[in-house]
Amino acid sequence: MGLNLSPIDRVETITKEDFIKHYFKPQKPVVIERFIEDWPAYNKWSLDYMKEVAGDITVPLYDDRPVDYKDGFNEPHATMKMSEYVDLLKREPTKFRIFLWNILKEVPQLQKDFTFPDFGLRLMKGLPMLFFGGRDSYTFMHYDIDLANIFHFHFEGKKKCILFDQKQNKYLYKIPHSLITREDIDFNNPDFEKWPALKNAKGYVAELEHGNVLYMPEGYWHYMRYITPGFSMSLRAIARNPKNLGKAIYNVFIMRTIDNMMRRMKGQKWIDWKNEQAIVRTNKANNTIAS
Repeated sequence: MGLNLSPIDRVETITKEDFIKHYFKPQKPVVIERFIEDWPAYNKWSLDYMKEVAGDITVPLYDDRPVDYKDGFNEPHATMKMSEYVDLLKREPTKFRIFLWNILKEVPQLQKDFTFPDFGLRLMKGLPMLFFGGRDSYTFMHYDIDLANIFHFHFEGKKKCILFDQKQNKYLYKIPHSLITREDIDFNNPDFEKWPALKNAKGYVAELEHGNVLYMPEGYWHYMRYITPGFSMSLRAIARNPKNLGKAIYNVFIMRTIDNMMRRMKGQKWIDWKNEQAIVRTNKANNTIAS
């Protein structure tokens, strides 16, 4: 038995009006399969092309090690030249991923390869972010600090995406004062004896291929697993729901400050307490006792 996941709606292409009516307003995810075929990036962007245009740039790399109190917020675990990293991705499975890499700053010429699509939402022009991963590498289940509307454009290879909305929080073993679930949960193949509340969570799943766009509504949890080496670009639009906007402001200015302060004061004890609380609070919310 796996997670209770419904397939995400798939459309070949979509008008702005239909997108707003059927997906943005009800805050429902969708995969648009053929939306960017007029972008130069659709034919150009591949791992080899990135190696060609950005090969000499040193990139920040992250793996799936658990959070350590000494780590700063989004501090990389290693660095490598882009050319070496692409060679590594193609050669063997690796845990190393690139995430939140701002291509506008690093390789301005890539800006010419795409346009900001008109989905009826104002996209943040300064924040196109790239994400790279090798076969079987994955992100922890998390949601973004600003609870933005995210458009995730995938290039090369295949990627599996599992999404949950914020209503599922009580089942997900969310870590307090953070944006992640317990890092020892394998969302690809969860152990329901260890994490019984997960059985009640209702989510969505899709596989992305080259040129597909995934719309993730505001504050959606997402777990991404690279089935083959590849990369994606995210464009985002600010949260419109006042409640989500309020949460975003709280996360950026208050939650992150408290978490950083407690890490400095309590060290690993703070991380351990948060991990323990994820279980205590989830069990309490579901009246369950973990085996």
